[in-house]
Amino acid sequence: MSTHKLLITGAFGQLGTALTEALIYKYGSDAVIASDLKVRDDFDCETLELDATNLEAIDEVVRKYRVTQIYHLAAVLSAKGEQQPLRTWDLNNSTFFNVLEAARLNDVQKVFFPSSIAVFGPDARQENVAQDFALNPTTVYGISKVAGEHWARYYNTKYGMDVRCLRYPGLISYQSLPGGGTTDYAVDIFHKAINNEEFVCYLKPDTQLPMLYMDDAIDATIRMMEASKRDIKTVGYNIQGVSFSPELIAAEIKKTFPDFEISYQPDSRQQIAESWPISLDDARARDEWGWEPSFDLKRMTEEMIYRLELKKNRNLSVFA
Repeated sequence: MSTHKLLITGAFGQLGTALTEALIYKYGSDAVIASDLKVRDDFDCETLELDATNLEAIDEVVRKYRVTQIYHLAAVLSAKGEQQPLRTWDLNNSTFFNVLEAARLNDVQKVFFPSSIAVFGPDARQENVAQDFALNPTTVYGISKVAGEHWARYYNTKYGMDVRCLRYPGLISYQSLPGGGTTDYAVDIFHKAINNEEFVCYLKPDTQLPMLYMDDAIDATIRMMEASKRDIKTVGYNIQGVSFSPELIAAEIKKTFPDFEISYQPDSRQQIAESWPISLDDARARDEWGWEPSFDLKRMTEEMIYRLELKKNRNLSVFA
């Protein structure tokens, strides 16, 4: 029987869906508790409706299940966050404070906090942005992530806790639909392609951003969380997968779907994208705990098309 007891908040979001499945596979169904505001029958593990804005509710779950690690994924993302900035700030920070306090009060071994490339600002709009580059975010989402990194460092220093953070690039996955981020076009474009629909992109064709295929993101997360505490010397690790623009990924998709059409209607998300790095220097993650991505643009595109077509055919077969 596993000695791990892992609580995931926001388990039914884009990252949460893939990470929860991976944790179940690695540690077993009995070790994982998937929680969110609303739950579905997606996972072969305990599922709970849990409001992360409620400290008492989190504390009760942590005590009841003797949780040893918390993966805190509940958050409002960048583009959606700009529509309600004060609510985004309040929700993103209050939920993390609650997780930190529940972890502190119950001696939880490790806490994971997903940071983001959104911690950077327009001065970081360049290639190979260094780990220690100045953090000057221009979105409330980014501001909340910088604050989260600082609070992780504070709890580690003041209370001797073990809170670990990754600065995710845009995440690309087939498991679920995206949830309101600026990089979401790189997921939606695949859905349009396999359904033979034109894709209208909200970014300019040459807007390059760092991206990460979900399998690599999950590998990085678990690899970092399993690393020895003595090897974790940084709060908020850069991790780099592959950087590309809408026109580059569209060209790759057209190798499979030559009739695929894309047009461009930049909106407010263009300004957000232009405040983020083109690519990241992730040498510290590579050196300290062995991070290494497996997916380049070609392999990622092939895998996304294969997986989404497989899902589409399975759904169609239900009605055959």
